Amino acid sequence: MRPHLVLLSLFISLPAAAITFQTRLEKVEWKVDGDIFECRLSQPITDFGSGEFVRRAGEQATFRLKVRERWMGTGSATLLAAAAPWQPGRGDINLGSVSVATGEVPFNSSQDQAGRLLTGLMEGRSPVVRHRARSGNEPVEIRLLPTKFRQAYNDYLTCTAKLLPVNFEQIQKTQVGFPGSGTDLDDMARAKLDIILEYIKADPSVNHIELDGHSDNGGNRLTNRDLSRRRALAVADYLKANGIPEAQIVVRFHGEQYPLVPNKGEANRAKNRRVAISLSRETAPSEAPTTPDTAKPAIAAPAATS
Repeated sequence: MRPHLVLLSLFISLPAAAITFQTRLEKVEWKVDGDIFECRLSQPITDFGSGEFVRRAGEQATFRLKVRERWMGTGSATLLAAAAPWQPGRGDINLGSVSVATGEVPFNSSQDQAGRLLTGLMEGRSPVVRHRARSGNEPVEIRLLPTKFRQAYNDYLTCTAKLLPVNFEQIQKTQVGFPGSGTDLDDMARAKLDIILEYIKADPSVNHIELDGHSDNGGNRLTNRDLSRRRALAVADYLKANGIPEAQIVVRFHGEQYPLVPNKGEANRAKNRRVAISLSRETAPSEAPTTPDTAKPAIAAPAATS
């Protein structure tokens, strides 16, 4: 297709009187940056800000815009994987809506939308956001171009390959189960703890760990309390053996007092035999807990044998 026809086709495809933000083809660049916690693949957009794909540890990517000026009004915008004007016969793919709010990052797409945008870029499609201007009803279009995408995408994949398996929010509250009636860690429990340990060693700001031991109601009150104590200590010992300072660990035990589910049937009782792990970032020791989840128990009875 001749150049003037390409330009004519592009002009016809735009909404009437749209305010359009798009970097000139010869100035398009993709940037890749990140670390073991998050990777970002972005394209600066002239006079607007940037569009970027963000993948956090333990998650798939989302797509978002970062804006310098509030050009877009709030409400629902349309997200497209738009065909290039030089791809005759290929229509735009409507990926649904995104909810636009205020702030530097007005929206984050779903993971599915971002995945389809990345696939579209590999096919020569453009991520496009269509909405309306903040100051009126004029349509606004923000477009990223697929130029130079493949090499940048390879660099992005190199970054994502180094991400941790989880992010902080995914392990901040964790349950380690004891499906049997004992107090020994099984393979599943150790695997969970190994993931937590990997994250803590990578993020030294996480410096406070609370362990709350629980039991089912299968024994008497003192026996159940001691079983919950021994389970919490088993987790604490595993963490300490793998480099976590004892001063960062708080151990509590509650017996049968706070079941996750009613103790009806073996499956439910197994769920209640657990240690709840809470991670936090603290600069000073916290005051004594007062809520049921953090209530400090009385001295436990001598060790039970069942």
